[in-house]
Amino acid sequence: MKVDFTRWLPAIAKDSYRKTALSVAGVAALGGLALAPTAAAAPVTSGPHQGAVAAIDLATGKAATSARQEDQPVESGLTTGSATGKPPAGKPSRDQLIPHGIEGAQSRVPLDDAQLANARAIVDAAKKTGVGDRGAVIGVATSLQESKLYNLGHLGAYNDHDSQGLFQQRPSSGWGTPDQITDPEYAATAFFTALKNIGGWQDLPLTTAAQTVQVSAYPYAYAQWEEQAADIVQQLW
Repeated sequence: MKVDFTRWLPAIAKDSYRKTALSVAGVAALGGLALAPTAAAAPVTSGPHQGAVAAIDLATGKAATSARQEDQPVESGLTTGSATGKPPAGKPSRDQLIPHGIEGAQSRVPLDDAQLANARAIVDAAKKTGVGDRGAVIGVATSLQESKLYNLGHLGAYNDHDSQGLFQQRPSSGWGTPDQITDPEYAATAFFTALKNIGGWQDLPLTTAAQTVQVSAYPYAYAQWEEQAADIVQQLW
């Protein structure tokens, strides 16, 4: 995230405790944001910026391929869900999770234990902040695009400015201290607090809601993760 959005979010007070509750005074200014991404948008198959790809490679030792390569479905016991038929008891339905339908080609990645644990932290934060299962889908899809659900620390020359964590949030833009934004609970709570202050976010397409919070150089790239994010949320909810 290269755009400085301090004009929308006030600085989050530094705290010595990694799991301190998020306090964002005046965050309601987000409600005045435009409800659509910038007109000059990258196509849905645009991948993360090269810095993020290199960071994921370095942090995980795995190849972080482009979104175009990831268009081929990946079978994984941790990413499949109930795309058809009745959902398991107590789980949200497909219509609840994807109320507006998917946009464009979908991508998938297999999940390891670390990614699944981070996805669970996002889902738990969605419950605590009251954004519900649909908000959880937006959060998981956003993290899939930003970090492939890896909690990335600062990686020196590979870093995109000072972006870190599951959502590649920036301390210099008021998201919190490095320790805070690399705490999955804090980072997800910060994301959902900003999301809740976007007027009518529940009625927006996923990529629009995510982009209004993230201000990404690839505003349409979040859409490609909606189906896998829904599968993950349905399993973890």
